[in-house]
Amino acid sequence: MKKRGLVWFKNDLRLHDNEALIRAHQECSDLVFCYCIEQSDYEKSPLGFQKKGAVRFKFMHQSVLNLKKNLEFLGGHLVIGEISAMVTLPELVDTYGITDIYAEEEYAPYELKLVKSVMNALQAVEFHFFWGKTLYHKDDIPFTIAKIPLTSKAYRIPAGHQAEPRETFRPPSKLNAVANVKTKRFPSYKLYGINEDEYKDSKPLVEGGETAALERLHYYTFKSELLTGYRWSRNKSDGLDYSSKFSPYLALGCISAREIYKTVKEYESKIKKNQSTWWLVFELVWRDYFTFKGMRFRNSIFKTKGYKNKQIAWENDPLKFEKWCSGCTGIPFIDAHMRQLNQTGYMSNRGRVNCASYLTHDLKIDWTWGAGYFESKLIDYDVSSNWMNWHMQAFEIWYTNPVHQSNKYKAQEYIRKWIPELSYSNDIEVLIPWEFDIPAYPKPIEVYQKWNRAINLIQKTVEKKK
Repeated sequence: MKKRGLVWFKNDLRLHDNEALIRAHQECSDLVFCYCIEQSDYEKSPLGFQKKGAVRFKFMHQSVLNLKKNLEFLGGHLVIGEISAMVTLPELVDTYGITDIYAEEEYAPYELKLVKSVMNALQAVEFHFFWGKTLYHKDDIPFTIAKIPLTSKAYRIPAGHQAEPRETFRPPSKLNAVANVKTKRFPSYKLYGINEDEYKDSKPLVEGGETAALERLHYYTFKSELLTGYRWSRNKSDGLDYSSKFSPYLALGCISAREIYKTVKEYESKIKKNQSTWWLVFELVWRDYFTFKGMRFRNSIFKTKGYKNKQIAWENDPLKFEKWCSGCTGIPFIDAHMRQLNQTGYMSNRGRVNCASYLTHDLKIDWTWGAGYFESKLIDYDVSSNWMNWHMQAFEIWYTNPVHQSNKYKAQEYIRKWIPELSYSNDIEVLIPWEFDIPAYPKPIEVYQKWNRAINLIQKTVEKKK
């Protein structure tokens, strides 16, 4: 009996280095290609915002349409399910006589639950899953998941010595698709509770899709050679070129970690090998570590007490949380980053550290509230990276002073860009506006004594200029 396969795309929206696609192409006589939106992902959380917001929807929309275009170029198609895989996949199996389904392997509890439900509904179908989420294959690292170390160093050094990224898979040159597959237009954002203003105001920082991802990879490496200075520019907040911006593409699988690694190694051999190239690979390994650590601790990484079961007395003031979410805390370095997040779905690593530290250590709000809000907004949302980073910020990392940081990283222009109320303020006023009469900008929730040294340092700059 010939196999008729279905390739179920999820967070692997690419043709290159996609083992599920390659195996399906090799093993089946013809194929159906499908992506399913989960309508329930856009329901509101108990905190009042959608689990996935408008800017994430728009970035996904761009990425899926690019996948559709790339599949069609090779003779394929893309069926886009609008309610759930639980609805679309059984329909396709029944309509086209699907015998086998090919997909990337999942690991997080929510995704695993969906996959299990689909498999239970389609017990006559053979399922094939392939690991593709990390730089190192999960079968190649020198640890079982149950024994993943508690510190990154204890993981990174043995993994770096004993594991090697596998070779990437080249995409097929032509796809043998089932003929006359009926497709629909991409569903409207309105179906997911997103209003017109939200959708129009959402402007993802980068264009979604595999094509844009591969273009970005080439640009950041061989075209501009920006990678050479990455180690020293990565802590900035504004613009596209201070960091790679690969993370949004990794999050939806528009590019694979192995493809980035392969290009970096080529760059090292042809252009330059330095701390920057090492650092970029280090961050891919760090991303792996969070994935495997998330697999070890599963649902506990979403709990207020965390996987270490720590008890903290949170104050959880909803009005303060709302000001933090909307970028109206009165602390410019925090507000600028939050406003950028709300519009573009992105903020720098420097911003994430400061916004998380301020929410948890200053406002004393449950870190899971912040992690949930980031999940709603980030176009580079990765379940383990997001929740494990927040966990570390709440429980393991020293406090970050946002006033000092704004001065240290000379954030004046960045603040003026994202806070129009301060667009005409001078370099001192824009960092500590509460010291001046600027009625258009919110007064701080609180100015803490621990910021006094940083405030005085900024004020001394004024005295020097007199």
